[in-house]
Amino acid sequence: NVPEIEDVNIMIEVLRTLGARVDVDVENKVVEIDPGSISSYEAPYELVRKMRASILVAGPLRSKFGKVKVAVPGGCNIGSRQIDLHLKGFEDMGAKYSIEHGYINCQVDSNEAGAKLFGTMMNLDFPSRGATENIMMAGCLADGQTVINNAAREPEIVDLACFLNSMGADIQGAGSDCIIINGVKSLEGTDYEVMPDSIEAGTFITAAGLCGDRVEIENARWKNLEIFYFKLKEIGVNISIVDENNIRVDAPREAYRPTNISTLPYPGFPTDLQPIITVLLSVVPGVSIVTENVFENRFMYVDELNRMGANVKIDGHHAVIKGVEKL
Repeated sequence: NVPEIEDVNIMIEVLRTLGARVDVDVENKVVEIDPGSISSYEAPYELVRKMRASILVAGPLRSKFGKVKVAVPGGCNIGSRQIDLHLKGFEDMGAKYSIEHGYINCQVDSNEAGAKLFGTMMNLDFPSRGATENIMMAGCLADGQTVINNAAREPEIVDLACFLNSMGADIQGAGSDCIIINGVKSLEGTDYEVMPDSIEAGTFITAAGLCGDRVEIENARWKNLEIFYFKLKEIGVNISIVDENNIRVDAPREAYRPTNISTLPYPGFPTDLQPIITVLLSVVPGVSIVTENVFENRFMYVDELNRMGANVKIDGHHAVIKGVEKL
């Protein structure tokens, strides 16, 4: 169930550059990875700069080689999204790091060959999904127990924990704000089906709402989109749960009404769906207000939306939306 998207393609290229063998079956959405041939601990600058999520190779590489050199990640320009939480987590586990010439150098603070990170208790200043994932992966092979307080709680965190546990890791509490990782000696290969993409499902649901038509969306777990689901119902989009993995959208646009939305870390309203629902609200009669509490530059798309005929004004971290008839 691996999506054919650019971020996945970039990550595959990163892994291949590191030396991994990666086979892709696009038709069946299957990716097979053999990391046994990975021979480099340096993630390439030209690829990592394209995508922020590529920082996630840092934890596994640091566990494999005792050190990692990875470019400061790039990607979409929606805010600072500092990686300090990732680095502070590694530091708490016994690593030292420096940033020079656009690269992060991180290694265990020890002269012993094959030195490992050690388990510790840490508190994240913000429930960052990326930092939680990186620390989880690094903690799998660390000596002792790692406890992450104020951890991210997204379904994707639970899915990653299930994936790592299927490889022999010992992770407990994923989905809560306290995750416990008991370090193990080694991990092994596994077959695993990745969870459906919640943001993709939310995008299709909103598109159906914009079209004002009936659409059934398969393999969309509504429980992972609960607050988004309730906000769309508040707007007037008629959504029915066919079963655990399928959603039907019946969208009588004449019944839509404005609403207010504030983004928050999970289980709050997802910041990744904020631009999507703003498009819908731009054609809902009345005034809606969207407040962005996660990233400071997440309204950069508004100028383009206004060029299409929308009436959206930005006031600090609020977007005031006066619905128009059509875009």
